[in-house]
Amino acid sequence: MNLEQLKRQYLEYLEIEKGRGLKTIANYDRYLTRFLDYSKLTDPKDITDNTLREYRLWLNRQESREVTDGRKENLKKNTQNYYLIALRSFLKYIIRRNIKTLSPERIELAKVGERSLDLITPDELNRLINAPDTSELKGLRDRAILELFFSTGLRVSELCSLPRDISLKSDEFSIRGKGGKIRVVFLSGDAKTAIKNYLDKRQDMDDALFIRISPFNLPPTTYPPATTAVGHVGRGNLRLTPRSIERIVKYYAIKAGISKKVTPHVIRHCFATDLLSNGADLRSVQALLGHSNITTTQIYTHVTDKQLRDVHKNFHGRGRK
Repeated sequence: MNLEQLKRQYLEYLEIEKGRGLKTIANYDRYLTRFLDYSKLTDPKDITDNTLREYRLWLNRQESREVTDGRKENLKKNTQNYYLIALRSFLKYIIRRNIKTLSPERIELAKVGERSLDLITPDELNRLINAPDTSELKGLRDRAILELFFSTGLRVSELCSLPRDISLKSDEFSIRGKGGKIRVVFLSGDAKTAIKNYLDKRQDMDDALFIRISPFNLPPTTYPPATTAVGHVGRGNLRLTPRSIERIVKYYAIKAGISKKVTPHVIRHCFATDLLSNGADLRSVQALLGHSNITTTQIYTHVTDKQLRDVHKNFHGRGRK
């Protein structure tokens, strides 16, 4: 069995046996295809330490899509690691099939610097959330999006997937997140009010909670046929995409006069740091964020360590006159 066939079966294994999402599978397909295209190998046993070494050198010299000062940069170390993680997982699968190939343990990930957090101040967050004009349906929708992000810490894909029939009688609801894991998130009073105000003005019958707003969001009996023209959206094709919501957040950040880059994930960071700085324990924040590993949540501790802040305040500079 050649590597291309094994790759196809591995991706099917990820989907059926491991329950990975279609986006994750598409990413793994892209990472592995890049390796196969580079190496030109077909037999698993032909993957050697030398193949791996040359592939890593090649990856390290590839240009990324990001442009800085008019020039493209090389792939970042953490991006290179995505390719290596996919290859390592693929090799583990091949070995489990009792097929001879390079040991996955031979793949060491590139060392990367500690992850930094993109944060905005509480004042900037308030300006962002209050930026939409709530005198119209679009503004009501956008205010509900922003309030819900900060209330729940949802990922943008999770927010996009929400149904219209979300219950506002309770302060909580369940969400199926990354890796198919289900967790409970909680609604603040402001978020509940914003969602209710938005839903009360909706006249369409679409099942999605957050939809595109256009002149064609009419009562169901007057829906026009679907069309590909810009702004023309027919029935069944109204749900906002993650990219659309990213644009919405960016628009209101600029409107609020925030010079930093603001994304839905920045608001998720604000959600986590707000909880920790107000005394929440790390395990609870881990559960609310849906992190499978607490080390992922620990990136927030260095910006929310109240004890260290108090130590500095109480003891720093006492020797100065």
